[in-house]
Amino acid sequence: MLRRDLGRTGLTVSVPGLGCMGMSEFYGPADEAESRRTLAEALDLGYDFLDTADTYGLGHNEELIGGVLRETGRRGRVVVATKFGIVRAPGAYARTLDNSPDYIAAACDASLRRLGLDAVDLYYCHRRDPAVPVEDLVGAMARLVAAGKVRALGLSEVSAATLRAAHAVHPITAVQSEYSLWSREPEAGMLDACRELGTTFVAYSPLGRGFLTGALDVAGLAAGDFRAGNPRFQGEALARNRDLVAALAAFAQGRGLTPAQVALAWLVNREPHVVPIPGARRVARLAENAGAAAVVLSPAEIAELDALFPPGAAAGARYGEAGMAGIEAG
Repeated sequence: MLRRDLGRTGLTVSVPGLGCMGMSEFYGPADEAESRRTLAEALDLGYDFLDTADTYGLGHNEELIGGVLRETGRRGRVVVATKFGIVRAPGAYARTLDNSPDYIAAACDASLRRLGLDAVDLYYCHRRDPAVPVEDLVGAMARLVAAGKVRALGLSEVSAATLRAAHAVHPITAVQSEYSLWSREPEAGMLDACRELGTTFVAYSPLGRGFLTGALDVAGLAAGDFRAGNPRFQGEALARNRDLVAALAAFAQGRGLTPAQVALAWLVNREPHVVPIPGARRVARLAENAGAAAVVLSPAEIAELDALFPPGAAAGARYGEAGMAGIEAG
């Protein structure tokens, strides 16, 4: 698999990495046995960058990953990223944010227990609470590095200004935000800031929560799948977004690729410091996604895709009101 630097840590990670959220929550009921098989197969295929968070299944996702790493004996060959900062009640999507130093320390200890690790390789603030100064937030995270509990720091869904302020306190190894053909906001300054600072940009939902694959049956979404209430999957926005995906499918067919492979290859070919982390809940998707990293798109093909999906082309907000909490513009 293609490999890329993880910030300036000296580590490299697989491209793509693996987003694990859907194995526990948000995309309808998960199959525990299939999730375990998928994780084990991903490791066999060369995926070695696993992304989770304490809020995914309220700890279940971390426990799932920790269990598979123990069972397979692969801990030493995997970079595990997890996150703190989103606080929810069981079964609820509504959330509050907590970036207080005491909470950060307690959340890290809890994640280490669930993962069965001595140290988290990459520890993100999942969402920033604007009431907490960035110096206090990153200072508390840096103390975890000094204590040997965390190896590198990351931020999620922050602005370029916040990244620069945070990096002045402690090196920020990675920024994670949504980035795909239909969510191009990071191009308005964040990608440049990451390049300048030596920070890896980790692109989550690079397949538009499955929509860009062209295979998602929106009408058949299972109970509990948060996409059913997402503005991009509803009404007139859904109809307009289906036209975008039809254009992507036509482009992919002309190249003998799947739409998912084109969407991932677009990310990989545009920027050398971007690492997409598509989610997968079933073994069948792993090889397809991994193959995208080997696809070479010409400048003309990238320009064609840019024109098909210009910034702002997708209809509807990428989250509902609750999901936008803590997301910084710019």
